[in-house]
Amino acid sequence: MKGLALQIGAFNAIFWRGLITIALAGGLYCWQKSTWPSRSVLKLHVWRGFIVSLMAFLFFWGLKFLPVAEAIGLSFIAPLIALFLSALILHEQIDRRTVFASVIALFGAGIVAGGRLNGDYSLELGQGILAVLCSAILYAYNLILQRQQALLATPVEIGFFQNLTIILVFGALAPILAEVPSITIAPQLFAASILGLFSLLIMSWAYARAPASTLLPVEYSAFAWAALLGWAFFSEAITLTTLLGTSMIVTGCLVAAWQNGSTVDHSEQSAL
Repeated sequence: MKGLALQIGAFNAIFWRGLITIALAGGLYCWQKSTWPSRSVLKLHVWRGFIVSLMAFLFFWGLKFLPVAEAIGLSFIAPLIALFLSALILHEQIDRRTVFASVIALFGAGIVAGGRLNGDYSLELGQGILAVLCSAILYAYNLILQRQQALLATPVEIGFFQNLTIILVFGALAPILAEVPSITIAPQLFAASILGLFSLLIMSWAYARAPASTLLPVEYSAFAWAALLGWAFFSEAITLTTLLGTSMIVTGCLVAAWQNGSTVDHSEQSAL
């Protein structure tokens, strides 16, 4: 998506990826023969789709000006915010182990991010940082909505209506901002669409089976993947700070996962 945003802009990258994704998600939705959701569930789908639209645009626009790992590092304020939103909105119990795990993982993310910063920022980099931070706040709220959705709808239903909302939001601006991309980037668009949809489906499946407070610290594992993929595809050196920070991230994830009774609270589901 960073490559696409650099080539055709963040708006066009999201819009054209969304068109492919809605075709894939729509096919799965029809194949599953899903029933139409109730009005309350449909409102939740549309609301989250709108939040995701804003969140995605801010993140991918900011990503044009920032290294991938650094952008992910900045976005890691989101799980920490969402951790406490889960207590406020979902009324989940936040025990000391979960808070401790999040602090460990966040500190590890800070070590990795700090090792990548050089202190020499241009105006564009500053704008990118601000965009990613704003996106992270929306992402925190998005994680809570994801948990609410997962308790009320199937992953395929969530994937279809989220992408349908995104297309409607971006489609309203398409006559002004959309540009037909070169056919040469079609493979990138298809790859981004498939990866994005598959990620959404398996995340929805996971959030239906464990409390958000348990899953949120695992978000930090993205930094470990960023370091590995950055080394594999972009020849980014894996420094000592990267190794130290990643080990702390993994430790935080293991501490969070080491809990008993991390099953769906059916009283919570009934309340929703």
